[in-house]
Amino acid sequence: MSQTERLKEFKKSVNNKFNVYNSLFLNLPYQNTENVGILIPLLVHQCQEGLKNGKNPQDILEEFFENFASLDTEKARIDFMFRIIQYVERQVVLFDSVEDAAFPKMHEHSLSLSIKDYFQLVDKNKSWDKVADKLSNFSARIVLTAHPTQFYTPAVLDIIDELRSLILEDRIDDIDIALQQLGLTSLINLKKPTPLDEAKNIIYTLRNVYYDAVGSLYSYIKENIKDDKFENHKIMQLGFWPGGDRDGNPYVTAKITKEVADELRVNLMKCYYNDLKVLQKKLTFKELDAHIKELRESLYIAMFDTRKHVGYENIIKPLEAIRELLVDKYHSLYLKDLDNLIDKVKIFKTHFAILDIRQDHSQHTKTVEAILKKNKIIDKSLDELTTAKLRDVLLKEELSVSVKDYDDPIVKDTIRNISQLRGIQRKNGVESCDRYIISNSEDMFSVLFVYGLFRWCGWDDDKITFDIVPLFETMKGMETSEATMEALFKIPQYRAHLERRGNKHTIMLGFSDGTKDGGYVKANWSIFKTKENLSKICKKNDVKAIFFDGRGGPPARGGGKTHRFYAAQTKDIANHEIQLTIQGQTITSTYGTKEQFMHNSEQLLTAGLSNNIFGKENVISKESRKLLEELSELSFEKYDALKHHDKFMPYLEDMSTLKYYTKANIGSRPGKRGNKKKLELSDLRAISFVGSWSQLKQNVPGYFGIGTAIQTMKEEGKLRDLKKLYKEVPLFRALMLNSMMSLSKCYFELTSYMKDNEEYGEFWNILHEEYLLSKKMLLMISGSKILMENEAVSRESIKIRENIVLPLLVIQQNALQKIGQKSEFIELYEKIVTRSLYGNINASRNSA
Repeated sequence: MSQTERLKEFKKSVNNKFNVYNSLFLNLPYQNTENVGILIPLLVHQCQEGLKNGKNPQDILEEFFENFASLDTEKARIDFMFRIIQYVERQVVLFDSVEDAAFPKMHEHSLSLSIKDYFQLVDKNKSWDKVADKLSNFSARIVLTAHPTQFYTPAVLDIIDELRSLILEDRIDDIDIALQQLGLTSLINLKKPTPLDEAKNIIYTLRNVYYDAVGSLYSYIKENIKDDKFENHKIMQLGFWPGGDRDGNPYVTAKITKEVADELRVNLMKCYYNDLKVLQKKLTFKELDAHIKELRESLYIAMFDTRKHVGYENIIKPLEAIRELLVDKYHSLYLKDLDNLIDKVKIFKTHFAILDIRQDHSQHTKTVEAILKKNKIIDKSLDELTTAKLRDVLLKEELSVSVKDYDDPIVKDTIRNISQLRGIQRKNGVESCDRYIISNSEDMFSVLFVYGLFRWCGWDDDKITFDIVPLFETMKGMETSEATMEALFKIPQYRAHLERRGNKHTIMLGFSDGTKDGGYVKANWSIFKTKENLSKICKKNDVKAIFFDGRGGPPARGGGKTHRFYAAQTKDIANHEIQLTIQGQTITSTYGTKEQFMHNSEQLLTAGLSNNIFGKENVISKESRKLLEELSELSFEKYDALKHHDKFMPYLEDMSTLKYYTKANIGSRPGKRGNKKKLELSDLRAISFVGSWSQLKQNVPGYFGIGTAIQTMKEEGKLRDLKKLYKEVPLFRALMLNSMMSLSKCYFELTSYMKDNEEYGEFWNILHEEYLLSKKMLLMISGSKILMENEAVSRESIKIRENIVLPLLVIQQNALQKIGQKSEFIELYEKIVTRSLYGNINASRNSA
C-alpha cells in the first residue's frame, strides 16, 4: 500500500476522530473550569503565531490573559495555567486512545512483513528446511524496564482501554461519559511510587495484554509454519527489570525483589485460573471433571497465598492428562482451546516474565572489599592485591559471609539478595530469575566479583544457575570489552561455569549512557563494532554470543525504529537471539495493545530471521567503514566540545527542567547517582538528561555533531561518498533516519528568547546553529525535501501531538522564566514546571 493511502486512512481514523472527540472533551463542564476548554484552541493559535514571530513565552501569555481570558491577578492566572495543564494532559490520553483504536485499520495499509508474508517468501525461496531449523532455535526477548518515560496509573490505563473499545464502535454517548470520568480521574502520583508500585503497574500490562498476546502470537506462528512438529515455546519471551534492577536505586532491596517475584507468579496463576474457568464451561465431560477440579483448586490457593506455590509439572501434567482423554474419548472437542492453554503454560511456566537482577560494578567492589577486610585478606583496599592474587581469592578462597557481620546497607543487601535467589528459583522455577547484569563493566573483575559473591553466599561452584552478564555501556567499557571477554574465557573455573550454562554468554551493550558519553553516531557505531568483535572472540572460543541491547525509547537514548536497527546488522554479528529493553512510552506505544504487540513482535522476528535466511547479508566495505569511522570521530569531537563547554551543565540546571524530574513523583529511583554537591554529567541519569533536552524541544543527544561532521567531509570532497553510504549501508541509513526523527521533534522557536540571555545566549546559539546545520546536511545526503519524508503517518502523528502540548510547553517556559526572575509565587511556578513534565513526556510516545 502506498504512503498516500496510509495517510488518507490516518486522517480518517485518527485525525478526524480526534477532532470530533476533542471538541466534545473541550466542552465538558468541570468544576471551576467553565471557560478553560473553550479557550484552549485560541491559546494554541496564540502560541503558534507568537513563537513564529519570535515572541517570548512570557509576552505570549501576558497578551493572551489581557485580550482573551480577562484575568488580572497573577494568582488567578496561575490557577488558570494549572487547569490548562490538566486539560492538555488528558487531550494526550484521548489522542493515544484514538491512535491505538485505529491501529488495526492502519495495519491493513502497512508495507511491513508479517509472519504470514515471511512464510510465503520462504515458500518462494524453497528454504523451508533452513527456516524451520532457525525458528526452532530462534528467540526474541523483550525486557520490560521500570524506567519512567511514560507513566499512566492502572486507573488511567483502564480508561484508555475502555476509550479504545468505544472509539472502535463510535459509541458517542458512552465516549462522552468516559471522557467525563477521565476529566475527574487524577493522572499523577500523589507520592513517589515504590519499586513494588512500579512493578505492579507493569504487571498490569503483562496480565491484561501480554498474556493473551504472546499466546496468540505463538498459535499464529504454529498455524502458519509448515512443520507439524514445531515446538519452540521460547520464540517470544518476556523479561522484567522492576524489582530486580537496583542500579542507582537504593529502594530496590532483597525484600522488594522477593515480593516482585511473588507478584509475577501470583498474577500468572490468576491468568491460568481464569482460562481454566472458561475452558471448564466447554469441557463438561465426566472423566475430565476430577482433573479440572483438582487443578482449579491448587491454582486458586496459589493465587492468594504467596507461601503456597504450584510447580510447573503440577500444572502441565493434569492438562496433558485432560488432553489425552479429550482425544481418546471425546472426539477432540475444543482441543484447540485446550492446546492454547497448554502452550501458554509451556511459555510462561510459573514465572510469567524472567526477573533480571542488575547492579553497578562499584557496589560489588564495595561488597567484595568489605568481605575481604572482614576476613583479614586485605587491610584497607583491594589495591593491596595483585591481579592474579585477587582472581585466585575470588575463584578459590572458601569464605562464608553473614549479613549480620556488616553495617553498610549496600553490602548487607547485596549479600542478602544473592543468598535468597535460590529461594526465588525454587518457587518460580530455575529460569524465572537466572541473570545477573553488571552495569559499568570495564574489566574481567566486573564478572568475577559477582562469581565470587555467589560462591561466598552459599552457592556451590557447580550449582550457580545464573548467567553473569557484563553491561558494556561507556566508551571505555566498549574499548576494553574484547580484552575482558578474552581474559574470562581463559579462566578454567569460568569456562566450566559456561559449559554448565550451555556454552552461551549473554553480553549487554548499553545505549543510553553510551549516547550521553560519546554522542549519537560514535556511541552507535562503537556498539556495532563491539558486537562484531565480541562475536569473533566468542566464536573463536566456541561460545555462542547472545547480545542484549539496552535500547531506550527515543533515538537520543539509543532507541529509534527497532525493526530498522535489527535489519541493519551485518553477517559478522552473532544473531542467535534478539534481546532488548523496552520502557515507558515504548511499552504503551509499541507493545501497548494486543494488536500492536503481535505486529511489532512479528517485525522483531522477521528482522532477526531475514538476515540469516535469504542471503541478503549486510556487508560494510572497507571504504564505507572508513567513512563511518571518520564521521563518528568528527561528530564526537563536536559533541565532546559541547559536553566540556563551561555552560553545558549550568545551562541544563538553570534553563531546563532537569532538577524538576526528581520532584515529579515519576519513578522510585533518585534522579542522579551519588551525593556530590556539584552536579556532574557522569552522575546524571540518561532519562532526566535526555528528558530535559526533550522538554526544551532541543533534543541535543539525538543529533548533535552530525551536521558539523557531514559539512567537514563535504568540504573534503566526500559528499558523493556520503550519499552513496546513505543509499547502500542500512546501518548508516538507520542512524541518519533516527537523527532526522530527533530533529523533527525540535522546536527552537520555543526557546529563542534565550539568545538574548546574557549568560546563556552564546551557548543557545551553538545549539541552534548545529540544529540548522544538521537538518540541512541530513536532507542533502538523503536527497529528501523534508525530514521524515517517507514516514508521512509518523510525521502527522508527531505534528498533532506537538500541537496538543504547545500551550503546556509555553506555560512551562514562562514558569521557568518567572522562577529565574524570583517571582513572589516561586513555589507555585515550580509546581507548574513539575506538573507540565507529565503531558509532554506522555505525548512523546512515538519516539521509538
